Amino acid sequence: MAPERESTRDRNTPAGATAAGRPRTPRLDQPRPPRRRILPEWDPEAFGRLSEKIARFLGTGRFIVWMTVVIIAWVVWNIAAPHHLRFDQYPFIFLTLMLSLQASYAAPLILLAQNRQDDRDRVNLEQDRKQNERSIADTEYLTREIAALRMGLGEVATRDWIRSELQDVVKELEERRRHDGHPGHVVFPAERAERPPGRDTDDR
Repeated sequence: MAPERESTRDRNTPAGATAAGRPRTPRLDQPRPPRRRILPEWDPEAFGRLSEKIARFLGTGRFIVWMTVVIIAWVVWNIAAPHHLRFDQYPFIFLTLMLSLQASYAAPLILLAQNRQDDRDRVNLEQDRKQNERSIADTEYLTREIAALRMGLGEVATRDWIRSELQDVVKELEERRRHDGHPGHVVFPAERAERPPGRDTDDR
């Protein structure tokens, strides 16, 4: 009797109650909610473009000139300025620190720019390889088509062959006219076809 009561109890319980009691799982047809991150987010592509601009500027003569001007002004100010206005005394420790900091940031930026350039070169090489493969395939296809056309043209009558055949026909007609005793101008097959048979001159 007990199993029958439990089965009737399961049938009497509404479906909504069991659904509400189950743990809610994320649906596959909906995107996940954004998670909160402690670190700030940035666009890697934008940061890469900025690093390339900085690396290009570091590799120009303008940067060298500006850096030389700044260093000279720094040294002259800390030597010739009044004592209470000098912010970096003679061994110029602060200047050395700034140059070391600039070098420590410049090296990774240059490496990042080089890595991006290597990626672009790799993509360009892959595209060039695919383009070369397509060009080779097109060249082979055209070569096969030209060979097939040559083989087909070998069985087609050429203009020189038709001209030689017409010359042979004209010679044969001239010999027949001479043999029949009617010498005259050369009569071509087309002219022969236009004239009525058995009449060489027009009726007057």
